[in-house]
Amino acid sequence: MSTERIQKVGLIARSSRLMVAATATAVAGMILMTGGVAQAAIVPTVGLGTAASYSVIAGTTITNTGPSVLGQSAGVSPGSAVVGFPPGQVQGATEAATAAALQAQSDVTVAYTDAANRPVNVTTTGELGGLTLVGGVYNGPSNSPLTLTGPLVLDGQGDPNSVFIFQTGSTLITASGSTVQLINSAQQCHVFWQVGSSATLGSGSVFSGTILALTSVTVTTGVTVHGRAFARNAAVTLDNDVFSAPGCNLTAPSATTTSVGGSTQGLPPTGSTNTVGVVAAVLVVGGLGAVAISRRRTNRHA
Repeated sequence: MSTERIQKVGLIARSSRLMVAATATAVAGMILMTGGVAQAAIVPTVGLGTAASYSVIAGTTITNTGPSVLGQSAGVSPGSAVVGFPPGQVQGATEAATAAALQAQSDVTVAYTDAANRPVNVTTTGELGGLTLVGGVYNGPSNSPLTLTGPLVLDGQGDPNSVFIFQTGSTLITASGSTVQLINSAQQCHVFWQVGSSATLGSGSVFSGTILALTSVTVTTGVTVHGRAFARNAAVTLDNDVFSAPGCNLTAPSATTTSVGGSTQGLPPTGSTNTVGVVAAVLVVGGLGAVAISRRRTNRHA
């Protein structure tokens, strides 16, 4: 075989390997965003320390209007103002400028930094409504603001240890009536929202997870939060809202289906095929086959 033909074979091989790697990566990202039967990214949870026992933590003040109910504690530090309780109810402790509140706020800072520094698995659209996502770390294009209009579905794929982390360098805004739905063993305690400025939850919405906001959190009228609202530097504002402690059942279910909104979602059976792995394997085999064919053709004309 001539030197020129050897060089051509080498270029074909390198090009095939690059094309296979790029295509497999793109396909893996698309499957992770849309759910399917792809396995979730393996993501450790975000530790909250003492903050885990709080529904609300603010940096300056907690302000409430109406009969809001906080299923856990409320804390503020370094500020000390807690306004609107009663008529609001705190079913845990109320810590205002205490040592406990200072420690909880410190733990929020650690958790915020941890979530913000996690490597991103998939870049989504800035609008999360209508998506079904498996466990992983997500952000919008260029770490853009995140919005939610309608439903966002988080699919645990039968793994109660699946972790979902959403990152934004700007705002998180959910529309009135929007929902965050968890299916197939996804757990509220494993959903985290790292927000680079402020978060606003729209009226009548249903939200799941822990908000870790750098600035403030505003929870408008009649919101149900299965989780927590933490603001590092400014206020948390409430208006006739209900916070429940996030569910955290880490025992995998024995059943193979779960019903959501009247429809049944099947869980991947034990030993089920990993779509990402199959697609990548097919692409690799195809790429190597192309290289082999090129080599045979070159040898035929040598």
